[in-house]
Amino acid sequence: MGKKTTMQDIADAVGVSRVTVWKALKNHQGVSERVRLQVRKAAQEMGYISSGQELPAVQGSSGRTVSVIVSRPESSVFWTSIIHRAAKELAKQQINLLYTYVPFSYKDEYRFPALLTDGTVSGAIILNVYDKEMLHLIDTLDIPKVYLDTVTAISPFELHGDVFLLEGYESVKRLTGSILDSGRTQLGFIGDIGYARTNHDRYAGFLAAFSERKLPIKQEYCLTSSLGVHDYYGRIADFMEKCQKMPQGFVCASDDVAFFLCQYLKEKGIRVPEDIVISGYDGFPEYENSTDFLTTVVVQTSQLGKRLARQLQYRIENSDAAYELTYINSPIRYGASTKG
Repeated sequence: MGKKTTMQDIADAVGVSRVTVWKALKNHQGVSERVRLQVRKAAQEMGYISSGQELPAVQGSSGRTVSVIVSRPESSVFWTSIIHRAAKELAKQQINLLYTYVPFSYKDEYRFPALLTDGTVSGAIILNVYDKEMLHLIDTLDIPKVYLDTVTAISPFELHGDVFLLEGYESVKRLTGSILDSGRTQLGFIGDIGYARTNHDRYAGFLAAFSERKLPIKQEYCLTSSLGVHDYYGRIADFMEKCQKMPQGFVCASDDVAFFLCQYLKEKGIRVPEDIVISGYDGFPEYENSTDFLTTVVVQTSQLGKRLARQLQYRIENSDAAYELTYINSPIRYGASTKG
C-alpha cells in the first residue's frame, strides 16, 4: 500500500500552507476562489482522503488562534498596552492570542517556531520588529499578516500584509513649527531615521517646518544615525559632548530619546525648558514626572491595539482583498517642556 496523501503533501504541491489547504477543503473563509480550486484539484489528483483529524485542535471555542510576533521581550508599557488591548478585542470573538518572539536581528540558522508554519495560527500581528532581513523572513509566512510600522529600507508596499503607520510628518511639522514661531529657531533633531519608517517621517516633518519658514537647519545639531537599542544614553551623551554650542531646543523622534536627553541635560545643570526646550513622540506614561511635562504626540495605544486586532480579523476573512496602508493620526500634547 502506498503512502497516504496528507494535507502537507497538498500544501507542498500547491505552494501554500497547511492551514490554507485545510480552509480550502473545509470551505472556510479566508481563501481566494483561485486557491480553493487549486487545492481541491490537487487533492483529487493526489488521491487525498479526509480523515476529519488533519488539523490539530487549538484552544478557544472558535477553534482559532493568532499570534503577535515581537522581537523585544522587554517591551515597554507602550507595546504591552497595544498587545493587551488586541488580546482583549480578539477574546470577544473567542480568538486566542499567542506571543511569538523572534531574534532582534536575523541569523542564518534561525528557524520559525513550528506554530507559525504548521497551521496552529491563522494570522499574525507584527510589532517592534525592526530588522530588514527578519521582516523579509516574516513576510514569507503563508498566513494573513498585519504590520505596525516597518524599517525605512522596506516600503510598506513590499510587504504581503496590511501595514499601519503612526502619522508623524504633519504632527511633527506642526509641533516643530510651534517652537520655531515662539522665537527659538536654533533647533536640532535626535532620532535614528534608518531604524523605522515612522522615525523617517518625523524627521521629514521637522525639516518641512524649517522649509516652510525659509529658515536654515544646522546639521551639527541633528543626530539621525543609529542610536542602538541598549545604549541610548551613551550615544546621546557622546553627541551632546561634541556640540560646540548648545541649540535652543531639540525635537526628538520618541519619548525614549527625550527622556535620556533630559537626563543628560539635568546632570549638566542645563534646565528644561528655561535653557533648552524638548519635545518627544509616543506619549509614554512610564517615565517619572514626564506626564503633562513633556510636549509630545500622544499615541492612543489601546485604540491602536483594538484596530490592529480588527484588521487581522478582516484580513483572515478576506485574504484576497487588496492590502491596505493605514495612517493613524495622534494628537499633540503641549507640555511645559517647550514653554520656556
